[in-house]
Amino acid sequence: MTQIRSMAQPVHRRPGELGVHSLDQFHFSVPDLKDAEKFYGDFGLNLKEENGAISLYTHGHPHKWGSVSEAPRKKMQFVSFGAFEEDMPKFHARIEQMRIERLDPPKGFESNGIWLRDPSGMLVEIRVAEKSSPNEKSAVDAYGGSAGRQNAPNRSKAPRVAPRRLAHVLVFATDIPATIAWYRDVLGMRLSDRSGDMIAFMHGIHGSDHHMIAFVKSDGPGLHHLSWDVASINDIGLGASHMADKGFAKGWGLGRHVLGSNFFHYVRDPWGSYAEYSSDIDYVPMTMDWQAADHPPEDSFYVWGPTPPEDFAFNHEAVK
Repeated sequence: MTQIRSMAQPVHRRPGELGVHSLDQFHFSVPDLKDAEKFYGDFGLNLKEENGAISLYTHGHPHKWGSVSEAPRKKMQFVSFGAFEEDMPKFHARIEQMRIERLDPPKGFESNGIWLRDPSGMLVEIRVAEKSSPNEKSAVDAYGGSAGRQNAPNRSKAPRVAPRRLAHVLVFATDIPATIAWYRDVLGMRLSDRSGDMIAFMHGIHGSDHHMIAFVKSDGPGLHHLSWDVASINDIGLGASHMADKGFAKGWGLGRHVLGSNFFHYVRDPWGSYAEYSSDIDYVPMTMDWQAADHPPEDSFYVWGPTPPEDFAFNHEAVK
């Protein structure tokens, strides 16, 4: 008798443990959507107008990574984390046991997810979603050269850079130790690395980059940067050059981070936060217990690169 095999893909998860698997989506508001449309369009994202907001996609990838709406001032509105459907009853029970207040979804964002506020007051959702975090370390293009030919394109024919996926977000937090504990105990994430009480990086237990979310200390919540994965250092340089040509020359890079190891260039957006071109970040397999460490500030930021802007860690959303 012919054996019928399931066409379903194997579930990539750490058995027997409860934790979110992906940073599924983000949403923030800005004073003028036209500014967002220009900035992220020039950055290389695929933009779609949906429900009065701009949704951010990467070309060739069906996942909606986030959205931007219009409001009087720039504000990080929420982040949504993806979880496996069979884990949702366990999350409900955990949150009830911890006596954490559950909230209604924001107006216009109807959802069956669980809505909470983290220690800094940022709105956080746990929702059923397909795993969008990578199941293995992302491939990196090697750029070499062959003898007897021009290996670089003419500048006028240089290709546009198209990010492959959202890599991570970095948000401001008022209390780093409390934030680490909350995301560990509520969402089941794990600490990758930190530098004292100033910055922390956390990954998902079901296989993810070195960090899917990171936190830097500030007086209030807010968005510092969105990081987008590209295929090579060459793509980082091409993206930075194109953005400078389009009027977005302020930022920081090219360089290489210590915690995460990724190569980077940050482009400053119209609201004082950043979009990062990132390549070759460290990866934490679901079978591994990453050994987190507390690194001194002078040895935790970047291996090489230009001196960062003095206001690089300034939280514009905390200004009243």
